[in-house]
Amino acid sequence: MDRFDVIVIGSGSGLEVSSEAAERGLSVAVVEEGPFGGTCLNRGCIPSKMLIHSADIMETIKTAGQFGIHEKVERIDWQSIIRRVADEIDGDARAVEEGNQKAPNITVFKGRGRFVADKTLEVNGQRLTAETVLIAAGTRPRVPEIRGLSDVPYVTSDEALRLPEQPERLAIVGGGYIAAELGHFFGSLGTEVTLIQRGQLLVQQEDRDVSRRFTEISKRKFRVLLDTQISQVYLNTDEVAIEVSTSGNTETITSDLLLIATGRVPNSDLTEVGRTGVEVDQRGFVKVDEFLETGVPGIWALGDIVGKNLLKHSANLEAAYVAHNMFNPDSKVAVNYHAVPHAIFASPQVAGVGLTEQAATELGVPYVAATYNYYDTAFGSAIEDRDGFVKVLAHRETQEILGCHIMGTDAATLVQEATNAMRMGHSTDAITQSVYVHPALPEVVQRAFGALQF
Repeated sequence: MDRFDVIVIGSGSGLEVSSEAAERGLSVAVVEEGPFGGTCLNRGCIPSKMLIHSADIMETIKTAGQFGIHEKVERIDWQSIIRRVADEIDGDARAVEEGNQKAPNITVFKGRGRFVADKTLEVNGQRLTAETVLIAAGTRPRVPEIRGLSDVPYVTSDEALRLPEQPERLAIVGGGYIAAELGHFFGSLGTEVTLIQRGQLLVQQEDRDVSRRFTEISKRKFRVLLDTQISQVYLNTDEVAIEVSTSGNTETITSDLLLIATGRVPNSDLTEVGRTGVEVDQRGFVKVDEFLETGVPGIWALGDIVGKNLLKHSANLEAAYVAHNMFNPDSKVAVNYHAVPHAIFASPQVAGVGLTEQAATELGVPYVAATYNYYDTAFGSAIEDRDGFVKVLAHRETQEILGCHIMGTDAATLVQEATNAMRMGHSTDAITQSVYVHPALPEVVQRAFGALQF
């Protein structure tokens, strides 16, 4: 049995905690089954955004004609697109692992760690124990039960980012942010995309106005099947056949490849956290208190496996709190999740922070809302963004900013100013009374807040 002061399971944001422990002179075991860097670096946000940039460039070329520039694309070098991303990501992952291998006070264990007893892990037959344990083992793609799925070739987001060949036709099961982003990537580069969504809208967790507009725009680009159930899938020669039912009408869709993008599930089952007394909720996410400590003193958890926000920046936020609370037990601080933004790097981009209008209504919060279109600003008109808009919500009485939801060019960047104001507890005056560069795009955010009627 190898004994350590701290064990960290997972090499994503958990490394912030392991490095803090090591700098304090504690002996640390870092357990990681795959490449270092976690989901974000290897299978998520970073490689997907690098690939999506190629799609964004393609869209710029396709729409250049409206600005008097007439150009054409000679060919798509798919292997070059994939190789550029894979080489960069793999190099970064190796560098992170090598840094941990060489770091003082850190011992790396490559393999799946699973609990076998209280605060005791087994990795490749070797047992480790520590009084302090951090579970940051993340999530994996959720694969729904579909009749025949195990008999056909399909991929999840893990494999979709490294396909050796570009499919001519791609069927995507799902309608959330993963489906939206990958639909944009493949579709913009010439793949014929079909989105199969059981809900009535795409990205339906967003503000309803955003979901509706995004769905309308997606229908211009792809075949979008809403309110659709899949009865079975099967292999028909070299094609994947998908039997679907939409509003009572049945049909069979054929595709070269099937992509499953139906969310993610926590890896708590793979790590067998129950063997160390850690509880999980009905979905399998690890239960923690406001300080991110589990019901077992000395065992902490953060990141996707906690299920609060499945976002890298949220995991980084949590890591800072765990690093403090773990080593300062007499002055623990509850995690402040107020105003954590998110973004979807599709086309158009979508971003949001705070309450949606439907959430504000359900909570009974007295609010006012306003919307402002990109095209009604000088820069929005200059770039011909006729679909983009900003929607904002504020408390009717205090003028506190409750939410900001953006769909359009650079939405992921524009949402930051509202996020910063919300995070600092400012009212709408922080934006309406500020001075904005004219005619820069951020004016659309100020105009939206200025349109609020209290």
